[in-house]
Amino acid sequence: MRILLLEDDRILGEALRDFMRTDDHVVEWCCRLSEARAAYAHQPYDALVIDWQLPDGSGLAWLKSLREANDSTPALMITARDQLADRLSGLNTGADDYLVKPFEPEELVARLRAVRRRAAGSPAPVLHLGPVALDLNAKSATVHDTPVALTSREWVLLEALALRKGRTVSKSELEDLVMGFDGSLSDNALEVHISAIRRKLGKDVIQTLRGLGYRVNT
Repeated sequence: MRILLLEDDRILGEALRDFMRTDDHVVEWCCRLSEARAAYAHQPYDALVIDWQLPDGSGLAWLKSLREANDSTPALMITARDQLADRLSGLNTGADDYLVKPFEPEELVARLRAVRRRAAGSPAPVLHLGPVALDLNAKSATVHDTPVALTSREWVLLEALALRKGRTVSKSELEDLVMGFDGSLSDNALEVHISAIRRKLGKDVIQTLRGLGYRVNT
């Protein structure tokens, strides 16, 4: 997933960014609300992780503005505010989940996977694309129940498409979603990786729509 992390505590922010990156996520970390707004205006994200209180404003107020603009990007609030009224306010304002500090990074990542699956309409951790099954928690794939080895880059690309099952994803959007993972993509790297996925999982698992982009078959 491509994740926007908004956390002003530098020690916590750096730790969360590094942990999520080791879990094969592309993470952009912002310390200020103004930075997050600027980043969000130029890149698509699979999920948002938002601190409530920031040096230049309220993360919850920003989330409220996104929801009022009909933006449904999954969002997880992280905050030290642990009162019931605070949790209800966060969830009722539009947060998909609410995590009170301190917490373990593993729980954050698990909750992010869960809210992203629900947003994609697939609450179960396994997505089925014909004979292909993708376990989003284990980051593994099988074809007719036979395990298939994918590289980290191949998995990130396939997950980005699978979470948008039935929707055409443009080449530029797909590049933006995976950019930053192990460096930037070269001009033809996307096609090379998609060809490798097709070779391993079947030529029909990813469909190319000329001039439009790619999508996975349901």
